[in-house]
Amino acid sequence: MNTPNVAKEDILNAFNFRHATKEFDATKTVSEEDINFILKTANLSPSSFGFEPWHFIVVQDKELRELLKPVAWGAPLKLDTASHFVLGLSMKASMIKHDADYIMHMMKDVKQLPADVIEMYSKFYREFQENDFDLDTDKKLFDWSSKQTYIALGNMMTAAALTGIDSCPIEGFHQEKAEALLKEKFGVDTDKYGLSFMVAFGYRKADPEFGKSRRNFEDVVTWK
Repeated sequence: MNTPNVAKEDILNAFNFRHATKEFDATKTVSEEDINFILKTANLSPSSFGFEPWHFIVVQDKELRELLKPVAWGAPLKLDTASHFVLGLSMKASMIKHDADYIMHMMKDVKQLPADVIEMYSKFYREFQENDFDLDTDKKLFDWSSKQTYIALGNMMTAAALTGIDSCPIEGFHQEKAEALLKEKFGVDTDKYGLSFMVAFGYRKADPEFGKSRRNFEDVVTWK
């Protein structure tokens, strides 16, 4: 494995280039190679304990995109113009509680940990949930799972920006109604997964009217 050697200037340029694109150029399409690259960065993203509590649905079907509009007030223009539209799902308690079958599957089959390490890892994970982070309700567990999925979201948007592709993260949706739609029309088991975010990818129709504004670097970083 080669040590990365990406120029810092190129990375910062990508962060300055990236903005929440409200309307995309509907005539331009992100290539299959590029969208798979973006999704691969989600697949390779870190997560707490390495349990990858996420799933991503790429919605290209026009009829399904239309169905999303009434439950996602922040998405209609993106649904009409984005090259690719992704739903970020996070696992619910039934999947990520310390004694869930999925967690054992991850340790045994994916990570292929030996039995003694699984026993130790399971103990740490249970302590983490019950004591360290007090994840004692289904809502808390889903919110924790969503935090992991947002790491993947950030990596996807950064990867897109590094390759000149625009994106827009979307939380403007009614969660209960959206999940009911996902269950009915998208075949999502909403006992296992909840919707954390939507994100659109494509190419901007126009440059942003204003430049990027951020607080001063000194106001957000403290050295001790």
